[in-house]
Amino acid sequence: MSTTIAFAGDPHIGVFARVLEDLAIVAPQAPEGFRAAIEEELEAEVVETTLQDSAIVGALAAGNRRGVVVTGLASREEVARIEEHREVMVLADGMNAAGNIILANDIFAAVAPELPLDTAEAIGEFLRVPVIRLSFAGYRVVGKVAVATNRGVLVHPRANPGEIARLEEAVDLPIGVGTVNLGSGLVGSGLLANSRGYLAGIGTSGFELGRIEEVLGFLE
Repeated sequence: MSTTIAFAGDPHIGVFARVLEDLAIVAPQAPEGFRAAIEEELEAEVVETTLQDSAIVGALAAGNRRGVVVTGLASREEVARIEEHREVMVLADGMNAAGNIILANDIFAAVAPELPLDTAEAIGEFLRVPVIRLSFAGYRVVGKVAVATNRGVLVHPRANPGEIARLEEAVDLPIGVGTVNLGSGLVGSGLLANSRGYLAGIGTSGFELGRIEEVLGFLE
């Protein structure tokens, strides 16, 4: 079962949470219903924390079942909270939008093209997945314009054939384009998903939900 939801009225739910298959990092300001939906619909354990003292944890963290990569401005206390559940890699100072510049699942990671090569390689080694540098529709914030689970990858509707082809070379999963919240291509900002289910922003239409289910493998 899947549903649409908001974070205190905001449909950009991917800004305030990051789902890492069996674990979800969620801002402590989350309404109880938001946290409960993640636990019930995605069957994920919820860890409540800020990052760099901010609620936008979805934009500041990325990763998979092997580890979490977080903003270089995360405090020691915030990192320690996540380390109770998973190993943590802290980016260098000045690299704060980990959730926007990294797209990852248990199979691969894509990073923003301008990310230094040594940093990209370190992320791949930490998450134990191959890494590619990639953009979608000209957007370098790959984690903001795509969602990757272990069942499929949904990307910005204007991703070009070359970008899709590069992704197809890296991962043997269904790949498709789609939108959320009535036409937004920033699917990473409006969708939380793992291999068990998904939650979409409250503004997402029935047609968009059908596309999400098709690409991420939830059609019965």
